Amino acid sequence: LSANAVVRITRVREVFSVKENIIPFESKRLNNESLPENTERIVQQGVNGSEQVTYRQLFENDKEVSNTIFKTEILVEPLPEIRMVGVQKPFTPLAIPGKIAYLTGGNAWIMETTTGNRRPVVTSGDLDGKIFALSPKGDWLLFTRAEKQPEEDNAAPTRINTLWAIDLTEEGSRPVNLKVDNVINFAAWVPGKGLTITYSTVTPGATPTEWKANNDLQMLTFAPTGTVAKLDTILETNMGGVYGWWPTDFAWSPDGALLAYASPDEVGLVDLERKVQVPLLSMLRYQTGNNWAWVPGLGWSPDHQVLFLVNHRQSAEFENSQMAEMSPLFDLAGLPVEEGSLISIVNEAGMFAYPVPSPRIGQSYRVAYLQSREPRQSDTRPYRLTVMDRDGSNRKAIFPAENQQGLKPQQVAWSPSTFDNGHMWLAVNYLGDLWLVDSETGDKHQVTGDGSISRIDWK
Repeated sequence: LSANAVVRITRVREVFSVKENIIPFESKRLNNESLPENTERIVQQGVNGSEQVTYRQLFENDKEVSNTIFKTEILVEPLPEIRMVGVQKPFTPLAIPGKIAYLTGGNAWIMETTTGNRRPVVTSGDLDGKIFALSPKGDWLLFTRAEKQPEEDNAAPTRINTLWAIDLTEEGSRPVNLKVDNVINFAAWVPGKGLTITYSTVTPGATPTEWKANNDLQMLTFAPTGTVAKLDTILETNMGGVYGWWPTDFAWSPDGALLAYASPDEVGLVDLERKVQVPLLSMLRYQTGNNWAWVPGLGWSPDHQVLFLVNHRQSAEFENSQMAEMSPLFDLAGLPVEEGSLISIVNEAGMFAYPVPSPRIGQSYRVAYLQSREPRQSDTRPYRLTVMDRDGSNRKAIFPAENQQGLKPQQVAWSPSTFDNGHMWLAVNYLGDLWLVDSETGDKHQVTGDGSISRIDWK
C-alpha cells in the first residue's frame, strides 16, 4: 500500500427474523347435479391457514442493504370454503350397494346409498388420475396429485406427482401425504392388510411427459395420520426386460395371498417371501411404433385360481417373420395359476379388452370385458362392454347399443353385491359420464351429465 492509501473496513452482519402470516382460505364453487338448478349450498366452511416466513437481513456498517425471504414453511394448510352450485335437474336417483368414487375436474367425489347422495372428498383440483383406488372396504381412497412443475424453461422436474390417501368414514377428513413421489402406473391396497399399500415408481426425465420405469415394488403400512409404520422393498429397481422403460403392472388376488405381474413380454407371480418374480407365461411383444408399450391387462377370479388376461397372438400374415410383433390379434384368455396352461376364451377381443371378473355370484362368477368393434385395429377403434360366464359361454354385448358411439379403453367396475333385482351391475365411463349397467338385462342408468369424469371405482 502507498503511504497515502485509504483502507475502508466494511463490517457485514446477517440477522434472521421470523414472522408468522395468515394464509387466507380460498372459496371454491363446485357444480353438483344432485342440487336443483341455481341453488347454492355451503358444504364446507373455510378455515385460514398459517405460514412461518424467515427473513434474512444484510447489514453493512449497521446499515441495512437487503432484506430477503430465506425460507417459508407452511404450518397449517388452509381449508377452502366449498360452495355447491346446482347446475341442472338431477337424473333419477338409483339405490346402490357399497360406495362409488369418481374423479371429475381434478376433484374426488363419492356417492353411497343412492346415486343422488354424493359429496366431494378432495377438492384441490390437482388429482391427475394416475392412481385412484378405493380400499377393499371402501373406507379409504388412494390417489395421486400432480406436482407443480418448475417455471424455468430448462428445469427438469424432480417430481411428477405425489401419493395421498384420505379417510372416507368421516366428513371433513383431510388427505394425508404418504411422502411417495412419481407413481404413474401402479399403487394398490393389499387386501386384508388394513392401511397397507404396494406401489411402483418411475424416474422423471427432462419433461413431465418423459420418465423411465424403475420396475420396483414397495410395500408401505401407514397410520391414519399418514405416519409410515413400515416400508419394505419387495422388488429392487431393475431394467425390466426389453421394454423395461415401460412400467410393470401388478394385481393382487382378492384374498391378498398372491400378487401377479405383467410386462410387455411376460406374465407371472411375485414370490413375496423370496422377493423375486416367477414367470408363468411368455408373451409375444407388440411393436407399437410409438413411445408406449402394450401390457396385457390382468384380472383375478374371486377364488384366486385363474388369471384372466389379454394374449397377443401371432397371425399367419406375420408368421416366421421379423414383423411378428406387429400382429393385430389379441385374444382374451384364462391362465390357471396352478396348472400354468393358457386357455383361449375369446378370439380377437382387442388389445384393450381389460377383463374384470365379478365378485362371487352363488358358487360362480361372470367376467366383464371390452370387445373391440374392429379387432384388427383395436389400438384406435372403440369398444363395447361385454359380459360372459367364466368359460366364455352366454356371451352378450350390453353397452352401448351397436348404433351408438363406442367406449374408450378402461377397466370397468363391478358392484360389490347385487341390486334389489338380484343382478350385479357395472360402472362405466361413457363419454365422460358415469353410467350404471345391469349385467343381466343391459338396462342402463345415467348418473352424471357434465362429461368430465376420468376415473371410477366401486367397493
